[in-house]
Parts: sequence; structure tokens; C-alpha cells
Amino acid sequence: MRWLAVALVFVSFPLFGAVPAPERALTDPASIRSADNPAAHPVPVRDLFFTHGVAGAAWSPDGRDVVISTNITGRYNLWKIPLAKGSAVQMTRSNDREYGATWSPDGKWIVYESDQGGNEQFRLYAVPADGGQPLDLTPQPDVSNTGALFSPDGKTLAFNIKPKTASVTDIALLDWKTHAIRRLTHEASKDHLWQVVAWSHDGRSVYANRVNAAFTDASAWRIDTATGKATELTPHQGQVLITASAVSPDGRWLAVSSNAEGGTNRAALYDIDKHVYRWLTKDPWESTAGNFSPDGKQVLYTINADGRSDIYLYDIAAGKSRKLALPDGLNALDGNPTPFSGDGSRLLVSHQSSSEPADYWIYPVAGGSPRQLTHSALPSIRPEALPHSQLVHYKSFDGTIISAFLWMPANLKRDGSAPGVVLPHGGPTGQTVDSFNRTALALASRGYAVIAPNVRGSTGYGMAFQKANVKDLGGGDLQDEVYAAKFMAATGYVNPKKIGITGGSYGGYMTLMAIGKTPDVWAAAVEEYGIINWLTMLKHEDPFLRQYEMSLLGDPVKDRKIYEADSPITYIKNAKAPLLVLQGDNDIRVPKEEAEQVVSILKGAGRTVEAHYYPDEGHGFTKRENQIDALQRTVAWFDRYLKGVANTASASH
Repeated sequence: MRWLAVALVFVSFPLFGAVPAPERALTDPASIRSADNPAAHPVPVRDLFFTHGVAGAAWSPDGRDVVISTNITGRYNLWKIPLAKGSAVQMTRSNDREYGATWSPDGKWIVYESDQGGNEQFRLYAVPADGGQPLDLTPQPDVSNTGALFSPDGKTLAFNIKPKTASVTDIALLDWKTHAIRRLTHEASKDHLWQVVAWSHDGRSVYANRVNAAFTDASAWRIDTATGKATELTPHQGQVLITASAVSPDGRWLAVSSNAEGGTNRAALYDIDKHVYRWLTKDPWESTAGNFSPDGKQVLYTINADGRSDIYLYDIAAGKSRKLALPDGLNALDGNPTPFSGDGSRLLVSHQSSSEPADYWIYPVAGGSPRQLTHSALPSIRPEALPHSQLVHYKSFDGTIISAFLWMPANLKRDGSAPGVVLPHGGPTGQTVDSFNRTALALASRGYAVIAPNVRGSTGYGMAFQKANVKDLGGGDLQDEVYAAKFMAATGYVNPKKIGITGGSYGGYMTLMAIGKTPDVWAAAVEEYGIINWLTMLKHEDPFLRQYEMSLLGDPVKDRKIYEADSPITYIKNAKAPLLVLQGDNDIRVPKEEAEQVVSILKGAGRTVEAHYYPDEGHGFTKRENQIDALQRTVAWFDRYLKGVANTASASH
């Protein structure tokens, strides 16, 4: 199953004292400045979404082509890009999202996954690499199939498989010749999932991760493909996250990410036979292991430093790392199953920042200048004219330091008159990073100060911080959002009576919790696919997410009071802020019933509430016209209730 913006991991928050996290210097609100920029102007919402998105890429075996998923047409379909010369070629044409592409070892086929209308029941398809009609490899209904990887000889596909009614994900094998499917794992628990990672180089085994529903414990395994015998490679005591990303060509090392030392995820080489780690970083920030070079002499990893990331290449023999020379922002590894070209000479990476949309780059391993492969931005999207993010840090109610990205409009007067908007992220085991945030850009370019905090419960700051809101959802984490609003007001630019809040998934939940539990802070709100009642969520959501929810909130019978105290339905009648609700009809994570409850309760209480539902959309909107419509509605709502502008043409232009 795809875990998009919603993973929902939570844990108890300390009653006394700040939550442990990496040291960060506080930001003086008075130091914040609104830049003088004559080029600044409202960014057209349509231009933000006609600026393309990218969603995964893969090298051809001969290194001559790259296939990517991109929404040039308004839908995420596959395109093939020749690296020598020639134009990109559209490989698939579907009204539904398609990604996860990988090439067969002989270069003749490209396998990918697609669902229907956002329902997350993914099927695997294969399209000829030279073009042609796609083949449906997994036509069985109500089963999700993801993460396909070819065996070295191309005779077998390994992939993740989850029936709609099941709470667990297993690993299956597909015979490429007959398309017959055989289960490789048979998970007996209700609260674990398997994730296929890689094939052994002799093709006799697959490496996989087995992860618990709370995403607080994981281990790497090797599974014999003939017998199904599974061997745990990283045994440990207690709850420790150990996830493999690759195996070395000689089978000696696993590239792993583990919080075994100190509770912060760090990249390491793990000696399979000796059961010992060679840690690749001592950095206080989170690092994540990547892939080995084809010759096994180097391994990749990334460091996520407070929401900005860089890529490193580690020489195993020398024990030394070097940082790839890429611009500041969010730099990530791409390529399925590896960022390395077949000959190991080039890397496939992505780069984006608050003023640059995500694009793919070809990076020469031996040195030289990287080459930009895709060009997603429209000519109207010029970095110098856009608001840029600033990384700020503030203290919350209990002294916990919170990191946030802040977008300040240009040309403001420090007279306390500007409106502001808080953007809670999904998760809460997610993180706001320095990405091309279309909502923030649309609002900040129209005069709104925008802040996106990484509240307690976020990833990227260690396990203690990630667990700091379990059984206290909408408690300390909500106060971290409130203190983000206070920080904006303390800059002297923002009117504390003109602050709104908007988010999706857990951010939608936080929006509902905010306007109900702290009603005097917020003047307007827009929530997208947010939870109103954890108890009704249990009845309608995906079975694995039920296990996930219970891992965070406890037993719904024994801990019923926690479910009630942590549900916005308990407080929503106190809401004063006008609320706009946006929801996909096919959402399996936060089903439509949640949105319908919100609207019914607020209408019954005589509050200002409107709703719009999107057919053929799931958890998050992927069709361009719906993305545009949702953001235009959001801008218009805030213009109306924060600026007092009843009819805003700026929302659509």
C-alpha cells in the first residue's frame, strides 16, 4: 500500500519538560523581514499546477534512457526520455495515476503500478519499452500490488501484495512467463507488513523489511524464494527501527537505516554474518541509507538536516564520504531499483526547493557538472519573483523547540495588519521539508504570512520526539501549532485576529481539532480529508490503518476516553471559524463519512461551513483540474474570511 501524506504514528507526550530533539538556536521574531521585491506578484494557481510534478524514475539497463512518471498531461503517466538526443515519448495514457516504473533486465519491458480513481487498489502493468499496449499482470480485483522488482535473470517479479480486506501486506512472486502468482510470506499477525527491498545477486533470495503498524519497530530479513524460509538478519531486543535499502554485490553488507544507537535514524553498513554496524554518520540529524554502486565499492546515503537534505557517497574501503555538489534545498536519490546507471558512472537524483519545483538531474559520479534532465517549471514560475522559505525555531508552551518553515510575503509593512495561515502537515509521523509547496506559494504571494511547523510527533527529530504525542493527539501537538501562530504575530507583521489554518489528512484532523479546541485563535479554516472521530474511523478505514490507529490510541474499548478526548467531534461545536471541507470520494484512509459528519454537525449548530467532494479522487488530489480547483477554493475562502474580499479574482489568476 502507498503511504502518501498519511501515516498516522503517535505516542505519549511528557507531562513535564521539553521533548528531546536536536539542539537548535531560537529565532527572534523581530529578526524576520518582509523583503522589498518589485518583481513580486500573485502566482497564478493554474501556473503552479501546470508546472509539472514528477513521481519516480528508472534507468534503462543500457543507460540510454530514463522512464519517469510525470503529469505533463494533467495525469501521472509514464514518459521515456532518451539521454543522447530526441524528445520525450509518452509511454502510457491513463486517466489514473501511474508510477513505480522498473525495467526488465533485457530492457524490453517496463513494469509499473496504477490504481483506479485514487482507491489505492494498485495493479501491476507491463508496457513494451518500444511502445505498445500495456498488459495487466495482476487483474484480480480488490488486491493492491506494489513495489515490483525483477529478479536478475528477468524470470520473476517480487512485489508487495495486500488484499483490500486484509490488515497485513505480504510478498509475492510472479512468474514472468506464465504470470502465475505465488505468495512468499504468510504474515500471521494483524499488525505487521512486509516490504520487498532487493534480490540477492544469485537470484535465490529476496531481502525484505518487516515493519510493525506503529512504524516503531522493524527488522531486515532474507527469504529463500524456493522454500519461503525467512531468516531475520538484524535480530534485536525491544523496539528498534532497522530497515534495509540494499545488499552489496558480494552479499556481505546490508545498507540499513537504524535508530539502534540514540533513537535517531542513521545510515549504516550492517555486516550480515558478524551482526555489527559500521555507522556512516555521527551527525545529530537523521540519515538514510541508499544503494551500493554496481562494483560494490561505494554506497549512497542522505542526511535530513531540519527539513533540508543532501546526498553523500561513501567509499567503503577508505571509510570516507563526499557530499554531492547540488543546490541547497531538498536533494534526494531516485531510480528504481537504484540511482546508479548500469555502468556505475552516473546517478539519478532529484532537486527541489521552496522556489524550484522538483526536477531530475543526472550526476556524474567521477566528477563534472550535473545535467538537468527535466524542466518542470513554466516560464512564469521564476524563483526571483517567488516567496522563499525561511527555517525558524520557536519555543512551545512547555519549552520544546519547534522547527518551522516560514514564507513571508514581499513588500509588507510591519504594522500588524497582514493575515497569516498555519499549515499543519500530514502524519503526524511526517515532516514538512523544504519542498516546492504550492499552497504556501499561492498564499504568500497574495500577502499571507505562512508557517508550516514540525510539531511533536513529526519525523526527522528522533524517536522520542516522534512518540511525543501518542495518546495525546490534539494536545501538545496542537499547542505547537498555536505557538506557530503566536510566532507569526510576534514578528509585528501579522494580525493575530486574522490567522487561518489549513491542512490535509492529519493536517486536516489538526485543523478540525484547532478550530474546536482553541476556537479563539483561528479566523478561518480549510480542511482536506481530515479525521473528525477516531471511533468511526475504525469502522470505515482500511484494515491495516485500523491496526495503526490502535497502536497510537490504544484499545478502543479500554481506552475509549482517549479516543473521545483526542477526537475533534468532542469539541467541534465550539468552532467559530468559517470552515471549508474538501474531500475525495474514494478515500480509503480517511473515508468520506468523516467529512460528512463535520458538515452535518456544523450545519446543525448554525456555523458557517461549505463542502466540496471530488469524484475519482482518493487520499489527496492527483488530477490537475481538481488540484487547481481545491487551491482556488482555499485561496478564495481565506480572501473572504481573512481579508474580507467577497469575490476574489486573484484566486484563479
